Amino acid sequence: MQDKSCYNHVVQCSIKGCMKMKDVLDVHTHTVSSGHAYNTIWEMAKGAADKGLELLGITDHAPKMPGSCHEFHFLNLKVVPREINGIAVMLGAELNILDYDGNVDLPESYLKQMDLTIASLHQPCISPGTAGQNTQAYIKAMENPYINIIGHPDDGRYEIYYEDLVRAAKEHGVLLEINNNSLNPRGFRKNAVENDREILKLCKKYEVPVIMGSDAHVVTDIGRHERVEALLLETEFPEELVVNRSTEELMKYINYGRRKL
Repeated sequence: MQDKSCYNHVVQCSIKGCMKMKDVLDVHTHTVSSGHAYNTIWEMAKGAADKGLELLGITDHAPKMPGSCHEFHFLNLKVVPREINGIAVMLGAELNILDYDGNVDLPESYLKQMDLTIASLHQPCISPGTAGQNTQAYIKAMENPYINIIGHPDDGRYEIYYEDLVRAAKEHGVLLEINNNSLNPRGFRKNAVENDREILKLCKKYEVPVIMGSDAHVVTDIGRHERVEALLLETEFPEELVVNRSTEELMKYINYGRRKL
């Protein structure tokens, strides 16, 4: 069962008026193309603009996720405008890590054309292995120069050596996501609160940046990072290590920004 203390902290912060950290972007969101999400690109962009965000990332599930779209969907993202309803839109994929060697379900030729990519472990695509195997899967994925973010590494169904993960993220310039959905007490990821506390402790120790992600599958969840923010406040995590504070900071880590360098 999830630890409820961070949710209590959300309530306490709302009562005491805790200062909200700057949060101008959300890059882990899904559209109808993922097969189990409920809004279009245009609806998601309008929702993000209405919430005052500066940048929206849309990262639909890559093809090995049951019900998701064909790989040609990702190849053709070039036709979609990168500004919709007055908000910058970055398009990519949430890739499925398929094995303990870190292989993913779209070829590198596709990845290098994407604005950003997230790589995640999902049970429909890979069974949990040993802690060493799971950690290796993440680290090998990070070695791919076109993988920018590791998605929800807090899922306790996949035991991880978190110190190895954080040190590898620093070495390869990959962001670790703190996922708001993982912290939902109704969620299915095990021990996410405890695991996120450990990740944040190590990221603070090694000065490794993180990114907050809503993992929105419906427009109303875009930009919802309140559970993550509560945990960042609880752990006194440095705001300068949270990439959501600045689109310019995000660009240092994603394919779109690196192409501009």
